Amino acid sequence: MNGTAGAAMTEERPRAARGLRDWVVDILCLALAAVIGILAAEALRKDPDVSPALLAADQIVGAVACVALWTRRRWPVPLAVTLIVISTFVPPASGAMLVAVFTVAVHRPFRTVAAVGGLALVSEPVQAAVRPDPDLPFLVATATGVLLVLTVIGWGMFVRSRRQLVLSLRERALRAETEARLRAEQAQRLARERIAREMHDVLAHRLSLLCVHAGALEFRPDAPPAEVARAAGVIRDSAHQALEELREVIGVLRAPGADGGGDRPQPTLAALEELVEESRQAGMEVVLDQRVADAASVPEATGRTVYRIVQEALTNARKHAGGAEVSVRVEGSAEAGLTVEVANPPGGGPGEPGGTDRSGVTDGSTARSGAAVPGSGQGLIGLAERAALAGGRCSHGPTPDGGFRIHGWLPWRP
Repeated sequence: MNGTAGAAMTEERPRAARGLRDWVVDILCLALAAVIGILAAEALRKDPDVSPALLAADQIVGAVACVALWTRRRWPVPLAVTLIVISTFVPPASGAMLVAVFTVAVHRPFRTVAAVGGLALVSEPVQAAVRPDPDLPFLVATATGVLLVLTVIGWGMFVRSRRQLVLSLRERALRAETEARLRAEQAQRLARERIAREMHDVLAHRLSLLCVHAGALEFRPDAPPAEVARAAGVIRDSAHQALEELREVIGVLRAPGADGGGDRPQPTLAALEELVEESRQAGMEVVLDQRVADAASVPEATGRTVYRIVQEALTNARKHAGGAEVSVRVEGSAEAGLTVEVANPPGGGPGEPGGTDRSGVTDGSTARSGAAVPGSGQGLIGLAERAALAGGRCSHGPTPDGGFRIHGWLPWRP
């Protein structure tokens, strides 16, 4: 903090009520000024040219100057200038003058201190000439007065600098606490977003499968018992897996310091075949074109992002283009990066008629029963954010034939 800013802060701060420390400091300053004044009066008593009346007047003026120090906090500069002028002709007021100059050095910026201090320095040789000390030569008296003035100014500026340092450290500590709190809040927000994204990725796929099979049972209540049993078994297994994954994701909240998915194994590119097979079992027609020679060599973070992109794309295709064939293409190398593309032609909406899942129940039940799978479109936004965090990009949009396409590129970082 510079001197000007510190001065403005000191001058603009409203005056608080005197505390115990202020009373002690004021009493000590008044006592010091009184002692210096008494010593000056005793020195003048030895001067034969000083009459008793003048000595009494000097003592009265010195006492009034000491009492005036109670106003030094409110009007430091006017009081200091007044006492400098008075002490030039009334030596017993010199002690009060030194305390007033000290107060200016503590509470005012350097420019003001320099002006007041310069006036005090000039007054010392004038005082030594107008009211000489009978025990000291002119040069010694002048040098002593100048040394005292410089001492109180230096002491006052040291006190001011120390106060400003303490205020600066206090403000810095408060700023650090505020920044730490903001960083903690930001970390919590990022953790919540990460957990929400993970829950969406994990549960949306499972729940969409549940909706498809439940809609099939609703549409075909007269299906053979064996087919109904198989469909119910698929629903039970999907619900169980969804609950297990939900429990694992929530476990992240209970594990302090856990990052991402805690101890839960994260899917990689090698699990893409299993993901596609799940969708095929739900009645979807999925064509997988896996052109990565060694899927195990793909970095886990990159492979997991590709997995999530394909998972979200299959979930959306199941919701909005039921019965349409979905093509999944993954290719790339360590030099070119990984490219993933999921596309599907237009469908007839959720549960397009015409497909038959492996439980034996037609895939068109959802559309005919009117139970459309809900969706908010946040998954696609999450894909773009996830790809950006991985250093890649992900785009999506309709195709010229009315279908839909998701295209992403990710760097292959070792």
